[in-house]
Amino acid sequence: MFGSNPDSGTHTNSGLPGNIFFPTRFVWPHGGRRVFLSGSFTGWTEHILMSPMEGTPTAFQVICNLTPGYHQYKFNVDGEWRYDEHQPFVSGAYGVVNNVRIPRESDIGSVMFNSDTPGRSNMEVDENTFVRPMASPDGMLRERISEADVQISRHRISLFLSQHTAYELLPESGKVVALDVTLPVKQAFHILYEQGVPAAPLWDFGKGHFVGVLSAIDFILILRELGNHGSNLTEEELETHTILAWKDGKVCHNRQTEGSGRPYARQLINAGPYDSLKDVAMKILQNRVSTVPIINSSSPDGSFPQLLHLASLSGILKCICRHFKHSSSSLPILQQPICSIPLGTWVPKIGESSRPPFAMLRQNATLAAALSLLVQADVSSVPIVDDSDSLLDIYSRSDITSLAKDRAYAQIRLDEMNIHQALQLGQDANSPCGVFNGQRCQMCLSSDPLHKIMERLSNPGVRRLVIVEAGSKRVQGIITLSDVFRFLLG
Repeated sequence: MFGSNPDSGTHTNSGLPGNIFFPTRFVWPHGGRRVFLSGSFTGWTEHILMSPMEGTPTAFQVICNLTPGYHQYKFNVDGEWRYDEHQPFVSGAYGVVNNVRIPRESDIGSVMFNSDTPGRSNMEVDENTFVRPMASPDGMLRERISEADVQISRHRISLFLSQHTAYELLPESGKVVALDVTLPVKQAFHILYEQGVPAAPLWDFGKGHFVGVLSAIDFILILRELGNHGSNLTEEELETHTILAWKDGKVCHNRQTEGSGRPYARQLINAGPYDSLKDVAMKILQNRVSTVPIINSSSPDGSFPQLLHLASLSGILKCICRHFKHSSSSLPILQQPICSIPLGTWVPKIGESSRPPFAMLRQNATLAAALSLLVQADVSSVPIVDDSDSLLDIYSRSDITSLAKDRAYAQIRLDEMNIHQALQLGQDANSPCGVFNGQRCQMCLSSDPLHKIMERLSNPGVRRLVIVEAGSKRVQGIITLSDVFRFLLG
């Protein structure tokens, strides 16, 4: 069986010293613009750029130093994995076919290299040659992850989260925005935009406790409801609608369920400072919310409950990354490329009818279409792509608050403004295209290891990574914080 781990395709010949390397020439003679080589000798993770052969424009070559034994390899030609049927090859699981090579002295003269000699190539290359621009072909890496590795990693992460509490999420200093339920929706709309937060807990002074959370999805549903009634959204309408009226269903009467059929959550989901991190994470996942207020309700002086923090999966993930930073070997799955584990939502390939459709929109689609898709598909974001499905931008639920800028909501119709125009509202004039608060269009490659994905998603404000093809930026899928935690917690 090949590909079960980085070394499984290599069997050292005990009759030769372990520090011997054979310079071995690899040739791809079948054309292409850009050709890479990868194999068991690179752990299937590094892709070595091959050079055009002088006088033969359709042929590419590279020389690598291989240890004695059995190796498998494959070529990536212009982004497509290929094998050379005119060279020895083997077939394996998932229909994968790889070429094979047993290096010998006769491959390229009688020169041998010791362990001090660079092991990848005797050709001078710069560091950018050895990059990871492409996912490994389907199946080649899937066998490398075992169920035992997954269970060991999940157990250790679960144990860590069970032994640490939400109190550890509290920053040394900071602010938490809360809203009174008697505030007009318009004012709340502006506060969330100005404070740069996607959600805020709601305080009911009459009841003396927190009663819910106002989030971006509320504004999306409000805008869609008013639009469905055929009216333009005006400041006067938002001025008369309080948060309490909206939450009690007195403003809109047709919202028993969201577009996905899931009942709209009205009950406050919260946690205490001494609840375990695992309990907090499970509350976020099970209730499909982005944040959970950490509330200290047992004040010794009998005063009002204290709002301490808004816990998110991002903060919990940062704790995991920090704790296992110097003992990553105890989590075998961290080195696995994301293409080899069941993680995220991927664009279905031709013939894959079992995968659900993947939501994407062109930038000339209307804002009404984008909001409908966010609600009906029950997703938190939609990639914006060109005609080749290359990533241009992303529209997320939280982007709806940008309509508060310069009171744009009073001047637009959802079915007349396109996504590109809507995104422009939220961007500063001096900010680069596709960047908002430094957190727009966060991307990754399908060959990126899980630990890199976790580190990126633990940064404040990053809730998802769009998986793209190297070079073309063609969208291949998306990974959210929720995806990572569902995988880690099983």
